Amino acid sequence: MEYDVFTNLLFSLNATMPIFFMMVLGFWLKKIGFLDENTTTKLNQLVFRIFLPALLFMDLAKEDFVTIWDTKMVVFCFVVTVLSIGIAGFLSLLSKNKAERGEIIQAAYRSGAATLGIVFMTNIYDNASMVALMIIGSVPLYNVAAVIILYLTSPQNQHHSKKELWKKTAKNVVTNPIIIGIILGMLWSVLNIPQPVMVEKSITYLGNIASPLALIALGASFEFYNVKEKYKETIGITGIKLFLFCIIFLPLAVMMGFRNEKLVAILVMLGSATTSSCFIMAKNMGHEGKISSCSVMVTTLFSSFSLTMWLFILKTLQYI
Repeated sequence: MEYDVFTNLLFSLNATMPIFFMMVLGFWLKKIGFLDENTTTKLNQLVFRIFLPALLFMDLAKEDFVTIWDTKMVVFCFVVTVLSIGIAGFLSLLSKNKAERGEIIQAAYRSGAATLGIVFMTNIYDNASMVALMIIGSVPLYNVAAVIILYLTSPQNQHHSKKELWKKTAKNVVTNPIIIGIILGMLWSVLNIPQPVMVEKSITYLGNIASPLALIALGASFEFYNVKEKYKETIGITGIKLFLFCIIFLPLAVMMGFRNEKLVAILVMLGSATTSSCFIMAKNMGHEGKISSCSVMVTTLFSSFSLTMWLFILKTLQYI
């Protein structure tokens, strides 16, 4: 399959620019007064508690993990995710504001791997099975780590004792709607539980609403002055998310023998844009959300070009 740089650029733009356009729509709806701050807040809560869990359940429950299972792939994604969180945590220490570190860490390591990965894989290979393995290895850890990190660094929790803080953190992890959606989806797939058509369609409707509604809510919450205010953090996160992790871990993936679909799935995990759910989760856990919203907007815009570059390099080196 032949790709030149222009084909890859168009491919990436087709995958990422619609996401950016939905955020622009949300921003415009807020500016013309169709959405106000109260409505946007309720919209964020609705997406966080209902639609995103349904989307994750839908993505995981419909995959047949028994036939496509690859332990090496899952373990690699898990270990790399742990290392990425560690690197992001270390680099976040550069920020003097402890309350902002949680947002910086989450925005730097947490990618829209599930949604964008499926788009990429179906466009290139007409098969998204390898993305399912990547999701198993990374997405549950994405969410568990995000809940812990955001809760521990939330401005609302700075006056609690350590014992009380960890107790509340554990409760938040167990009762987090997104994590519940992931666990139920995995169990549903492994146990091969049949879904009645009416239930499957209802969940699919909810899941399909999640991404556009989350992006509209994100756009409605975005203010351009936030980028000016948080430009240093946003530039740093963009560099980490789109370039640093790929520079560190893609050569390791190649050395371990990953090629074609698996390597592209790993690329999406490492170098895709910060997921919009970062902003929603940050806002719902007591953070300002400015760094998260700026990171999603900027990484989404520039990932079109960075992912094109990585795809072009891997194709040129005949690894995909």
